[in-house]
Amino acid sequence: MTEPAFRRARSAEAKQAREGAILDAARTLGEGRGIRDVTLTDIAAEVGMHKSALLRYFETREQIFLELTAQGWREWSAALRAELAARTAATPAEVAGLLAATLSARPMFCDLLAQAPLNLERNVSLEAVRTFKLVTLDEVALIGAELHRLLGLTEQQVLDLAATATGMAGALWQIATPGPAIRALYTSDPRLGHAVVEVEPRLRRVLTAFLLGLEADAPTP
Repeated sequence: MTEPAFRRARSAEAKQAREGAILDAARTLGEGRGIRDVTLTDIAAEVGMHKSALLRYFETREQIFLELTAQGWREWSAALRAELAARTAATPAEVAGLLAATLSARPMFCDLLAQAPLNLERNVSLEAVRTFKLVTLDEVALIGAELHRLLGLTEQQVLDLAATATGMAGALWQIATPGPAIRALYTSDPRLGHAVVEVEPRLRRVLTAFLLGLEADAPTP
């Protein structure tokens, strides 16, 4: 099948629209296959352009997925902050539950969270990494304002909690999605039952323990 002709975007608006189409294609493929199995050629074919043309908009496949990770941070942060803002008070267990629920509801974001430090940040420019890190810091600061209001967490505690929550979410998602053959093995042998992981309940337990530990270590007024 002949690839459709794909004209280069000339205006800023056309370039932005083209970049959006590329990101949408990568998101669709990532949701269906998992991030590791999506190549730059796959993304170009999904959009209907040659790989060399796609490289005019993004330097590497990793930059595409790093941008999607930044978008995921903004979307997750907004959803979590809306849940937190609706409460005048909350216990550590309730906050842990909200963190776990909003993360596990975003499986592709969890996949991206695992891939970002492993490879997405390692095949892009330093400026791309800087931009991505500043997005995450901004979103953590916004979340932190709500966590300080509800639980009195300090800036460092918020950073530790965010790193624990997102790091665990990424790791648990990878464990929870081993592929059909491996999953069948786990479920067929009772001795391997511990390897079958559900992301939300385990993440909720870990984060509850983390927040209760902070509460226990807090100095007595």
